Amino acid sequence: MIDTPPSPLTVTPAGTHAFLRDVTRTRPGHGNADLPWLRTVAHRVQETPGTFLSWLEDILGDEEAVRSAAKRSYWHPNGFAKMVLHASADLRIRLHVWPESSEPSRGESNPHSHRWEFASTIVAGEGLHMVEFRETTEGGKPYDRYRYGADPANPAALLADGQARLAVEKTPHVRLGEVYSCDTGIVHTVRPIEAGLTATVVIQGPHRTSTTVVYCEPGQTDDQPNGELTETDFRVLVGAVANAVASCR
Repeated sequence: MIDTPPSPLTVTPAGTHAFLRDVTRTRPGHGNADLPWLRTVAHRVQETPGTFLSWLEDILGDEEAVRSAAKRSYWHPNGFAKMVLHASADLRIRLHVWPESSEPSRGESNPHSHRWEFASTIVAGEGLHMVEFRETTEGGKPYDRYRYGADPANPAALLADGQARLAVEKTPHVRLGEVYSCDTGIVHTVRPIEAGLTATVVIQGPHRTSTTVVYCEPGQTDDQPNGELTETDFRVLVGAVANAVASCR
């Protein structure tokens, strides 16, 4: 649903691998990690799968890289892993993985927005089903609205912000090899299309707003703690994605 407040960043030097070095070279002259550039990076994952795969293998072969990445990663309460592969002041590269299961995951089932822009691309599985919403005064479905990041004493808290009705705006499907982008004004849900392994690479820019919005169905608890993601979890999941990328080349 929403990222926890960022922990102290472990910065990955841009020159340590060809994939990150190539990403840095494409950065706009003004230095702003804006949405068009984030889309460029997401497309680069698809255009150079061998280089991206080599980067994943490089991370898995470095014990300290695995340890650091696992510390800043977690299991989402709806059953998928959010793993931060690279973190710097205004760029994060994350890998979201839904493991093999007998039924499709609920994904991120609460409508929500983000404090940052991002572009993402599917690297394993059939793809993701998105639903984008807008608030409306007539029709739609009722929700309890919360603000995330609004409590200085507890940035991870969800603060009640009244009620709202949401209507469906779009229902895009993002399939293997495609790129999806999202700005801070989009409210959406995300779930895998199929039950098998599904993975998406998320290219996240800097925070643009201090708070974001989360909608819960009436009566639903807002207490959805994240789960610990171990180094073993990280190795297994990234390894599965690496195998999937290699099989598609």
